[in-house]
Amino acid sequence: MTSGRALVLAFLAAALSVGGTAAAAEQRSDRERSLYVSVLDQNGAPVADVSTSDIVVREDNVAREVLRVVPADDPMQIAILVDTSVAATPDISYMRQALPPFAAEMTKPTASGRRSEISVIGLGDRPTILSEYSSDPAQIKKGVDRIWAMPGSGMYLLDAIIDAAKGFKKREAQRPVIVAIATSGVEYSNRHHEQVLDSLKDAGVAFYALILGPPDTGMSIESRERAITLDEGTRLTGGSFDQVLASLGLPDRLRQLADVLTHQYKVTYSRPESLIPPEKITVTASKPGFVARGTPVKEAQVRK
Repeated sequence: MTSGRALVLAFLAAALSVGGTAAAAEQRSDRERSLYVSVLDQNGAPVADVSTSDIVVREDNVAREVLRVVPADDPMQIAILVDTSVAATPDISYMRQALPPFAAEMTKPTASGRRSEISVIGLGDRPTILSEYSSDPAQIKKGVDRIWAMPGSGMYLLDAIIDAAKGFKKREAQRPVIVAIATSGVEYSNRHHEQVLDSLKDAGVAFYALILGPPDTGMSIESRERAITLDEGTRLTGGSFDQVLASLGLPDRLRQLADVLTHQYKVTYSRPESLIPPEKITVTASKPGFVARGTPVKEAQVRK
């Protein structure tokens, strides 16, 4: 009788221990957050062999403990926004030349064997889907082959960014990315930059912009809202803004961007218990001369 009672007590103790361990693990998971991070050297090239000591994560200017740094192998969902307005007429041939190699590189299998998806969206007249999301370079090229300047059309970049972000959220995209290739032609979107920034943040999008030709010096409200969006939208989402003065340089810039995107890290850090989420998350590199940019991973994805 005594031995039987001891066996029951031992079983209960083991069950409580397992339950406590599971609860502790779940609590740790709830406190962990992640970022997709690019670490670049002085030449803008991705840095290899990044460790936890190389990354500094701050929430509202308070440093957090970096727990893990591993190569990011989650597939991306990439919306390529392409200027098809009349202003882009001289640049169309360069876009059509540069995009297929970029798509081929971005759709190679990751270390986990999965492939990123790409959609091509035109900006002329109104945002228009030229090819749906696909991991097949041949299907993506069909969208690229539909890139033509539309006579008499203007550009709707800000509208397209919002539409793409909403589409990502509806699809519950895990690692959404927007790559905008546009000119400094007239912007016809009637959007405030805060609307665009909110949509990017809400969907967890990393925003990259390559603007062809000289900078826009227009004084219109639309030009100003686009300029703020390009500056703040790329910086706050962990992306980048590149002014490509000559369209001839577009293929090389897209190759560089593909190199950056395919060599990112997934950085996991610890956050203390709090009912109020941070307003600002920043990531920097601890080594002088290096630059780090990060895009927060949606919380639902952190726990998977």
